[in-house]
Formats: sequence, C-alpha cells, structure tokens
Amino acid sequence: MHPNPYKHRTGLDRVAHALRNSAAGLRAALRSEAAFRQELALAVLLLPLGAWLGHDGVERALLVGAVLQVLVVELLNTALEYAVDRVSLEPHALSGTAKDLGSAAVLISLLLAATTWALLLLPRLLR
Repeated sequence: MHPNPYKHRTGLDRVAHALRNSAAGLRAALRSEAAFRQELALAVLLLPLGAWLGHDGVERALLVGAVLQVLVVELLNTALEYAVDRVSLEPHALSGTAKDLGSAAVLISLLLAATTWALLLLPRLLR
C-alpha cells in the first residue's frame, strides 16, 4: 500500500485524473499569471515557426523544446510562489529568496531559448 492514502488511483483512472489536474493547473496559470499568458502567446507564434525553420528533427526539437521549456519553468515558478504564499503572506527573507530564485530560473530559461534560436538561426541570416 502507498504511504499516501490519496495515491490510490491506477490505470486509466489515474491518467484521467492526472489530465484533469493538469488542465486545472493550466487554467489557473492562464487566469492568474500575466507572465504565463505572455509567454504562451509567444509560444503560439514560435512553436510552429520553430517546427518550420528547423532543417532537421534535431533543430526542430531544439527550437520547439526551448520554447516549451520556458512554459514549464514559468509553471514551476508559479507553483513555488503559490506554495510560499500558502505558508505565509508575511514578508520573510527566505520567502523572498525562494521567489527570487524561481524568477531567476525563468530568466535563465528565457536566455536559453533566445540563445538556442540565435545560434541556430543567425548563421542562416548572415550567409
């Protein structure tokens, strides 16, 4: 038996439940996070562009993956902020540092995406 009594789902029931939870998380991010909405709008443009501009599967995966990774990190940052706020809304150095670290992770993911796109596409433009 699993030590967590809430982890009793198996098979397709578990998959369906996980999909419902994921959809609820995406709805929450869309509702409450302007940064996620902005990054998602950019992703709607860049994902098909990355799939089209990549010369092969590896380039397509790098261009598309770098954009998707920004969304993943933004969702994790939002989850971190929610968890910190759940513990306490009082200002505390550790809470502030935790949120700053999450923000820094988003920044690095954006830099990674921009660098990936630049390194793959700029040489083509400079030919």
